[in-house]
Amino acid sequence: PLAPGEVITAQSGGAFERDPQESSTTDEELSRAGGTGSRGGTTPDYGEQRLPQALIVGVKKGGTRALLEAIRAHPDVRAVGTEPHFFDRNYEKGLEWYRNVMPKTLEGQITMEKTPSYFVTNEAPRRIHSMAKDTKLIVVVRNPVTRAISDYTQTLSKKPEIPTFEVLAFKNRTLGLIDASWSAIRIGIYALHLENWLQYFPLSQILFVSGERLITDPAGEMAKVQDFLGLKRIVTEKHFYFNKTKGFPCLKKPEDSSAPRCLGKSKGRTHPKIDPDVIHRLRKFYKPFNVMFYQMTGQDFQWEQEESEK
Repeated sequence: PLAPGEVITAQSGGAFERDPQESSTTDEELSRAGGTGSRGGTTPDYGEQRLPQALIVGVKKGGTRALLEAIRAHPDVRAVGTEPHFFDRNYEKGLEWYRNVMPKTLEGQITMEKTPSYFVTNEAPRRIHSMAKDTKLIVVVRNPVTRAISDYTQTLSKKPEIPTFEVLAFKNRTLGLIDASWSAIRIGIYALHLENWLQYFPLSQILFVSGERLITDPAGEMAKVQDFLGLKRIVTEKHFYFNKTKGFPCLKKPEDSSAPRCLGKSKGRTHPKIDPDVIHRLRKFYKPFNVMFYQMTGQDFQWEQEESEK
């Protein structure tokens, strides 16, 4: 369903189609990650490396790093710090390679990893299902318009010579034809990607986390995540402190007097000013897909409401 006057095209191979992912993890980093997946940066010699039982599969620029750092504060969770990209880029290396990337865990601990590009990778649901059909999946979603601008901002910081957001967002600015083949826009058509996952996994195995609420109410969102993973609610409001400068919460250990750990300088970048008309057209473009996504998930993320308040 498209808003009147909107056309969706999905040609591949556009010049800016494949943005570099949030991290392009090297084999060397991953082999080290097998030994440094824990919170303290060192893995004990006991326990064993297991395939993950839970995955943060998306979405890029949605808040996946914040979620991973928060859940790693839980003593029953061990996670890889780097993105293994197994189910999209490294699949041919085999499950044994993947297992060796994981931190060691004890009985009862959950092994996790996050690679946000999985959500938009066609083969990922089938591949994950063939590894373990009871894998729990977490998807952090965020208003797709804000997400697209954040995605562009990240690329711009690495490639200052790229065209403006306005130029990349349209196939034809005069006609208002949005270019849905540009990955910054395509990723935000969540309903489209979710259909692929629902062919392999029931909704009960997928948790959708609000990227917005992860900022405004991190403890509330983390309570849902811990319940979903079958964990005791240990990560609570005591673990968070709001950083006014960055504009989002930082993590601290409640019993620890050391300074809170904030996400790196690549998070919370200032977005470039975008023509309000372009924002309006993008909202109109995404609205039917958002509504479909709310219906599919049974959750209203209130992105339209949030925009009407601006």
